Amino acid sequence: MHDHTICVQHPEAPMAGYASLTTPTYRASTIVFDSAAAYAARKDRGPDGYTYGLSGTPTTKVLERQISELHQGSHTVIVPSGQAAIAMIMLAVLKPGDRVLIPDTVYPPTRALCRNYLAARGIDHVIYDPVGPIEELLDSRTRLVWIESPGSTTMEVQDVAAIVQACHARNILVGCDNTWATPLLFKPLLHGVDFAVEALTKYIGGHSDLLLGSITVRDKDHFAVLRETMSTLGIGVSPDECSLALRGIETMAVRLRHVGAVAQRFAQRLSDQQAGYTVLHPALPGAAGHEIWKRDFEGASGVFSVGFPAQAATRLNEALQGLALFAIGASWGGTHSLLAPMSVENDRHFGPYGKSLLLRVSIGLEDEAELWRELQRVVSVLDSSAE
Repeated sequence: MHDHTICVQHPEAPMAGYASLTTPTYRASTIVFDSAAAYAARKDRGPDGYTYGLSGTPTTKVLERQISELHQGSHTVIVPSGQAAIAMIMLAVLKPGDRVLIPDTVYPPTRALCRNYLAARGIDHVIYDPVGPIEELLDSRTRLVWIESPGSTTMEVQDVAAIVQACHARNILVGCDNTWATPLLFKPLLHGVDFAVEALTKYIGGHSDLLLGSITVRDKDHFAVLRETMSTLGIGVSPDECSLALRGIETMAVRLRHVGAVAQRFAQRLSDQQAGYTVLHPALPGAAGHEIWKRDFEGASGVFSVGFPAQAATRLNEALQGLALFAIGASWGGTHSLLAPMSVENDRHFGPYGKSLLLRVSIGLEDEAELWRELQRVVSVLDSSAE
């Protein structure tokens, strides 16, 4: 061969005797075929076949199958983020004239998707009380009901089984953002949900260094529709990101067990102090949906919130100055502990937290005693604003 050809044509390396515990990172845009006939029949490979790099490589497929097994679903697709997963479902199943119901506690970009994008295309949305009855809101135009449980920031737990029963009796689909719990603590598909979403950016990635989302389904027809929609929109993911997720998922069970236990202890200790704030954690008796959480969940993850009167915002900068362990940031679920000051005043229609300052806490892997001292200082400063 000419040197120019040798530069392009890679020799094969011997594989005999080689074995690795890690999944190789396969990168590809072009998928090659054995013959012209195979290329012409590439669509016959189906929604899970290899036809073009956009639809995935073996690295992607390993992650999809692992998440499917954790959810006890039939198929999973990987998309660029958790919000992309939510959007992909809505774009795949909703048509002009349809309605989607979203809980008041939904992840805010989902509300924005409905308000700013779907509405202009003839798809209406209704915001519902996450802990109230839903039957009277369901009509002939309702195509999808969205669940996020526990709710974003304020942590209300929804009765998924009851919602599914009401929806399926009317042939309405149900989707659930399950990122807080992961499939280790709650499996939405086993409760009848049609689409289970994870922001792999959070606990599955686990190291604050990737952006991915997943959608897992029980029905192969839903999988085919999702694949077709992704192909039409040109949505794919990097196998390098999937490789990072495969690394992170190996330690997720250990990390989640630790941060869940620490967060629950912190929430209980803060609650026991009986100060001028409210601790929002589903494992606490009296929390919204606590009995449902006990019934349905295998445990709690490492995220909870503390609600303060609105005037606490005047001491927020003071409280968050000089942090040594907690960082201020939004994307929880990694090894580093985070604090995120939040306000839901302009978003919420239900619940008592409209004018509250909410401090969302994400517990990481730092020393528990050191984390508690720093969190206690922050909470004490904010609580003193009420004096």
